[in-house]
Amino acid sequence: MTEACTNGIDTGFVALGYAKVAVLGVVQGITELLPISSTAHMRIVPALLGWQDPGSAFSAAMQLAALAAVVSYFWSDVSELATGSLRAVTHGDFGNRHFLFSVWIVLATIPIGLMGLALSSTLNACGSPLRTLTVIGWASIVMAFLLALAEIYSRHKRTLENVTLVDAMIVGIAQIGALIPGVSRSGSTLTAALALGLKRAAAARFSFLLGLPAIALAGAREVWELYKAHLSFDGWLILLVGLVVASTSAFVAIWGLMRVLERFSAWPFVVYRGALGVALISSVALGRLT
Repeated sequence: MTEACTNGIDTGFVALGYAKVAVLGVVQGITELLPISSTAHMRIVPALLGWQDPGSAFSAAMQLAALAAVVSYFWSDVSELATGSLRAVTHGDFGNRHFLFSVWIVLATIPIGLMGLALSSTLNACGSPLRTLTVIGWASIVMAFLLALAEIYSRHKRTLENVTLVDAMIVGIAQIGALIPGVSRSGSTLTAALALGLKRAAAARFSFLLGLPAIALAGAREVWELYKAHLSFDGWLILLVGLVVASTSAFVAIWGLMRVLERFSAWPFVVYRGALGVALISSVALGRLT
């Protein structure tokens, strides 16, 4: 299995071609917004199929597909925050709830922004040590354990109407974990929101809304890096196919996640993550996956 680099950026997805990238786009879209780690599945699925690793650049650029899905699914929340904040600024009403919530989201994005910049050279490097299946396996097990604790001890009573700046910063700091493949941005923020006592559906909404700036910045930054790396025209077209497919599957994933959390709990994801982690570590130890 070969490794593809374009000026130091891992661009393995280009060698995969349109059909394989479309398949990975479906996987990426579904797993990006579920608390099961898209990066983990972007390493696992190609490994199982004998395909080349699409690379961290592909996973990061696919954030734009997740952005489109989140904004469209939660359009009423996003538009309400935007118009409410603009109205508050226009009238000098800086105590407005919409304005404060928007400011909190921006402040909560700072931790992952700073850490992402600090680790960018390691995260995006060809053959990054953080993208090994062993790291992903252990990250999956740890997050399954933490999500289980959040489910067990959470009161599931609070709503978005009574969250505070402290809540936003705690979830924002938890978002840093998403930089480690296998942790999952959705998983880390949902776990933190549940631990703060939010109702399951409210915790998911809080997780998605708070993650919007981080998702947008990560995707836009990676596209810029690919541009600077002089990605070929064919490479851009392949990436576009992945984005279109991933945005559709991501929207379906959000719908499914909200239904599961509203009617059941996060336990299905706990079981899946734990089993995935054990399977990965065992497969690597037995030499079935490399």
